Amino acid sequence: MTLDEKQKQQVAAWIETGLKLSEIQSRLASELGLKLTYLEVRFLVDDLNLTLKEKEPPEAKPAPPVEVRPTDLTGKPASPGQREPPAPTTGGVTVSVDTLTKPGSLVSGKVTFSDGKTADWYLDQMGRLGLVPKTEGYRPSAADLQEFQMALEREITRAGY
Repeated sequence: MTLDEKQKQQVAAWIETGLKLSEIQSRLASELGLKLTYLEVRFLVDDLNLTLKEKEPPEAKPAPPVEVRPTDLTGKPASPGQREPPAPTTGGVTVSVDTLTKPGSLVSGKVTFSDGKTADWYLDQMGRLGLVPKTEGYRPSAADLQEFQMALEREITRAGY
């Protein structure tokens, strides 16, 4: 299969616009009258030293992490080093630890709050706790956050961290 210089430039232009091999195959047939198999088109592109452009799928924007800070029983932020007193648990919040930790985290897992909403949680190398809710913009109640923190501490201890 021999193409003249103009045809080679046309194929290069199609690749530059991001066409796939099957689309180039169709255009070769319709515009240049060349009926080639898919494999022949693949070889043609290789012979011309052209590289197909990969179209990247649109990236889904993850929900921003919610910073979780320890609180005392009044709901006010606890001062650094202050340990919050244990609050009674109602069993409305469940926490699990991932067996395979998410990249960039020391430990990670999932949480289900009392209203049934779920989120991923992680503890990063700086010791910061983050929540990534499945529902964008979701914020758990202060009581659920407190229960989550206590359940998380129990689960992390149980997992040996």
